[in-house]
Amino acid sequence: MSLPMTDVLLRVEHLRTVFDTGVGVVHAVDGVDFEISRGETFAVVGESGCGKSITALSILRLLAGNGRVASGGVFLADEDGETDLLALPEAAMRNVRGRRIAMIFQEPATSLNPVLTVGRQIEEVLERRGSMKPDELRARAIGLLESVGVPDASRRAGEFPFQLSGGLKQRAMIAIALAGEPDLLIADEPTTALDVTIQAQVLDVLHEMQARTGMSLLLITHDLGIVASMAHRVAVMYAGQIVETAARDEFFASPQHPYTRKLFESLPGEGKRGGVLATIAGQVPSLDKVFQGCRFADRCDRVFARCRNEIPAWTVQASGRGVRCHLAEDVDGAGAPVDAVLKAEVPSESSSNTRKSADEVLLAVRDLRVWFPIRRGLLKRTVANVRAVDGVSLSVPKGRTLALVGESGCGKTTVGRALLQLLRPDSGEVMFEGVDLTRLRGEELRRRRRDFQIIFQDPYASLNPRMRVIDILLEGMTALNVGGDADSRSRRVDELLSQVGLSPDARGRYPHEFSGGQRQRVAIARALAVNPKLIICDEPTSALDVSVQAQILNLLRGLQRELGLSYLFITHNIAVVEYLADEVAVMYLGRIVERGPVASVLGSPKHPYTRALLASVPRIDDVAGRTIVRLEGEQPSPVTPPQGCHFHPRCPRAIDACRASYPEAVSFGGGHEANCIRTGDTDS
Repeated sequence: MSLPMTDVLLRVEHLRTVFDTGVGVVHAVDGVDFEISRGETFAVVGESGCGKSITALSILRLLAGNGRVASGGVFLADEDGETDLLALPEAAMRNVRGRRIAMIFQEPATSLNPVLTVGRQIEEVLERRGSMKPDELRARAIGLLESVGVPDASRRAGEFPFQLSGGLKQRAMIAIALAGEPDLLIADEPTTALDVTIQAQVLDVLHEMQARTGMSLLLITHDLGIVASMAHRVAVMYAGQIVETAARDEFFASPQHPYTRKLFESLPGEGKRGGVLATIAGQVPSLDKVFQGCRFADRCDRVFARCRNEIPAWTVQASGRGVRCHLAEDVDGAGAPVDAVLKAEVPSESSSNTRKSADEVLLAVRDLRVWFPIRRGLLKRTVANVRAVDGVSLSVPKGRTLALVGESGCGKTTVGRALLQLLRPDSGEVMFEGVDLTRLRGEELRRRRRDFQIIFQDPYASLNPRMRVIDILLEGMTALNVGGDADSRSRRVDELLSQVGLSPDARGRYPHEFSGGQRQRVAIARALAVNPKLIICDEPTSALDVSVQAQILNLLRGLQRELGLSYLFITHNIAVVEYLADEVAVMYLGRIVERGPVASVLGSPKHPYTRALLASVPRIDDVAGRTIVRLEGEQPSPVTPPQGCHFHPRCPRAIDACRASYPEAVSFGGGHEANCIRTGDTDS
């Protein structure tokens, strides 16, 4: 992606932002410098707590009450030269926000006004730009929704945020931001909560709007695949400082800073199957102290004495790349190519820990159906059903991992809950070690619950904030009468904490005292407490940084080898599937449309939906020019699924026969099959 470097639109100089807290002054942003040119996409990456979002909020002066910009300057180019935004009175700053600089926040559901229609929220921005008649306002609002790819924009403009899907809410946020025709758009993790298909659409909208209007984009993300497909230049933040900047191609060709290299090494993928992912030890340091040396020293595997005693200077290399590291001061371009970083040898699984044979099936599901009735009227009669799960069949062998992937709303989580009998299926069989769980009731089902557990997506929401870790771990053992007497259970708690990489003193702490990765380790320990044979992992790494994700994936793989656990891994992260899973099932609108061994399904997908899903994933190899195929449209309602193949309204290869009846499964050998009538066509 080439970009002519024209004049600078935004210049940030020595920005320092602090927060006054009960434990002292926290230096959240500590001396940040960068420039953004007109029409440029400047990406900022790094772990949570590194200061990315605070930098953006400092630019717009939207800090919380205890936050303040201590020093520095934020200069925005205008007709007369530059204006220091930090020196403007608040009344003048209001004219900058929305007009010159707009922002898209990470979570659109909490950023949109729930009591105003989407169209009205866009009109509010338009009203500030000048006087327009009501009809003109509405027409312009609808036009903006159409420009960001919202289908049936005139109807959607009259709907409230709760009536929109996650992808449509994010598009509405973009339309509101673009209503002011800003020179700079700040996008703070704009796709984190979205499926890969919707994510691809949103990124495409941003790219098209940027090309059409010449808008600059400050993109904050932790997804290096998005950076590869969108950015012109990249900055890496760590502990309140920028530690590396480079042009995108140079950045991916040879990452320089040890922290940047660790981020690349932490990424899962097919090339690292059977090995241990590299992790970054420890956590981002607390920013309420004065640093004597490099802030990354305690976590760096290339640290030496000078790193701990001398703060590294900002080194600008011949190519223009900047690095904050002592190792970069004497060597220009010393980083390894990203391919070498990603393909570095990793310890493989020991042959003594070979997986159990796939013939030993632990869980077998046949024709599972979960419908939720829609009741209306005084007598609450059932007028329709939400067909969340509509005839799913799958199996999980002992000691192996089945990944279940698909868009939000396709029924993945409902399948997991139905297997555990947290939701009672309407029909079908759930055979666990030859016993149909759907026929068990009361104490009989209760005794079986120790054999299967679940790890939820959000560990903070799923852990009781009023219970200490020891009580959280003992709760399941006590309820299911597992672990012997009180002393034995207490010793078991210490074993569990050690098993998941936590120290024994964690037993007396509460969930809020842990980081996100540590909380997920507590959730895993809780699942292990009753010695289960099957664990359902419902998006357990989606909210984690790549470094913490690597720790959790290493832990899950190690526990599987050690204890012979089986996993049903629900996720939308294809890289995680490539690394961890043995088999994969692709789900769409309540049904599985393709299944088989990971290498077969991901290497040679047969169903058009699987192909679209895989083609929507931004990857680091996008820098080589890989074409990303966009899946258009929204997933149909599970209340009234389409006649015939459910995917045909969105399928570019659909024919009349696809609309007639639901296709039978077609086998391709080796357990790989897909429900599509066109898999044998020559152009498939």
